[in-house]
Amino acid sequence: MTTEESLRPQSLMLTFLGDQVLGRDVCVYSGSVIDVFARVGVGEQATRSTLTRMVNRGLLRRQREGRRMYFGLTEHSEAVLRDGERRIWQTGAVNRHWDGTWTLLGFSLPESWQRQRHDLRSKLTWSGFGPLFSGLWIAPGEVDVADLVGELGLSAHVKVFRAHADAGMDIGAMIEETWELPELAARYEAFVERWQPWESRAPEADDALAQRLLLQAEWLRVIRRDPRLPVRHLPDDWPAEGAEKTFRGVHERLTPLAREAARRLIELVPAHG
Repeated sequence: MTTEESLRPQSLMLTFLGDQVLGRDVCVYSGSVIDVFARVGVGEQATRSTLTRMVNRGLLRRQREGRRMYFGLTEHSEAVLRDGERRIWQTGAVNRHWDGTWTLLGFSLPESWQRQRHDLRSKLTWSGFGPLFSGLWIAPGEVDVADLVGELGLSAHVKVFRAHADAGMDIGAMIEETWELPELAARYEAFVERWQPWESRAPEADDALAQRLLLQAEWLRVIRRDPRLPVRHLPDDWPAEGAEKTFRGVHERLTPLAREAARRLIELVPAHG
């Protein structure tokens, strides 16, 4: 499976909207979206059904102008995109400023609640937690899990604490036992392998927009799966910093060409109401 195929069209769509629509009070013409997505290997039918699904999920709103359909952001999608923007440009991939705090979350669910247990574990993993013991999960820093737990209706079954490790504790060993470090490292290494050539190579002008879209969507997928463990307790050759350099270097190289392509290929109109 190629990287392009393994990125969900919705992830690409959110990245595209974050680039072209976020903060501009505009809507984008569906034909422009179809054109750009064709360049990353997503067919017209898949693009149209992604737009429809995202409208149904409250992530997009439609705006008709004559015979043409345009799409704009909702409050929900704006919040998702702002979070992604923060994660890429502010939080970053390397946690150098950890203050020694951990968030501990303990849960006890009835044996028959297999689905709830699965959902909770999935959400915790997504939020940077790893399983310390079966019903006790841990994440670096102060993680606010109130919304996550409330959304699943499990507030009464979960206890959350802030903690510091005892002086004699081997944090590096604990991290290796709790998180799949080789898997995390492999994602960063694969990203570098795929994108490093573009640090010294430029695509055709119209393809730069599609390339930058893939670059950002792939990078966000990699860093969203990273719990941002404190770098001082990770192996010396941890690849996150090198991968972030590659991302920023390629992004900078593609941006002027991508902006030029966007002016030619993307039709925007002011958003109403």
